[in-house]
Amino acid sequence: MTTIPSSIDAVETLLAGQGYVASRALATVVFLSLRLNRPLFLEGEAGVGKTEIAKTLAAALGRRLIRLQCYEGLDASSAVCEWNFAAQMIAIRTAEAGGGADRDALKAELFTEDYLIERPLLQAMRPQPGGAPILLIDELDRTDEPFEAFLLEALSDFQVTIPELGTIRAPEPPIVILTSNRTREVHDALKRRCLYHWVDYPDFDREHAILKSRAPEAQETLSREVVAFVQRLRREDLFKRPGVAETIDWAKCLLALDVITLSPEVIADTLGAILKYQDDIQKIQGSEAKKLLEEVRKGLSA
Repeated sequence: MTTIPSSIDAVETLLAGQGYVASRALATVVFLSLRLNRPLFLEGEAGVGKTEIAKTLAAALGRRLIRLQCYEGLDASSAVCEWNFAAQMIAIRTAEAGGGADRDALKAELFTEDYLIERPLLQAMRPQPGGAPILLIDELDRTDEPFEAFLLEALSDFQVTIPELGTIRAPEPPIVILTSNRTREVHDALKRRCLYHWVDYPDFDREHAILKSRAPEAQETLSREVVAFVQRLRREDLFKRPGVAETIDWAKCLLALDVITLSPEVIADTLGAILKYQDDIQKIQGSEAKKLLEEVRKGLSA
């Protein structure tokens, strides 16, 4: 287990050691979150590295990563715990078959932790061998407001309440990271309990450094062209602009095809690696891809 970094520079170094090239602002808010034991709320477009920061921290600190993937209709039983009804029924049938079962004693026995199925929020409140875990609450904007309200207790006091067992409090607060793609606004009450950071698309130099870190086998010319082309694409009127994840995926696809430099034909053949909607692909194919590539090369040579 690695100790919590003692400075912002140490956070940057820690993340860079795992191939995550963070901006100074992001490294600062991560440092403050770790130092103050405050949840970190990250908003931004899909594919800019919000989820990856939690994975990177878990790997760098040697902590367990516990992920709560949010979705519409997520409720407390799916997030905290639920009772193992099948095992409870077997226990009831066994007691009945034995005869003379004490109903009160049986009821008390059925609602113990032996019959509890722990879900991510409860798991994050438990002691872990490597220290407090990283709790990733991913894509919170996919849930609804009642679940946000339910989270307030967990994020304020690092505890959850189970009616049959009472309140379970974390002996050591987990490192909590929440992400949102901002498909809807998250309530202010929840945001107030967190440190906040908007994760934006990186500039050319940082995205180029990210690509070199994640796809070091790519030649300099190709990696610069890939980054410049993706950055140019983001200025187009697209339904879904490509994120850094798509930049990395595209570069790896090009490497698998032994591509040395971009061409309109190669771009047309591999657009599915960076654009995920057919309308966007049709808009960029053909002469438009050639025009954008010419702009990119002119900018790189300037």
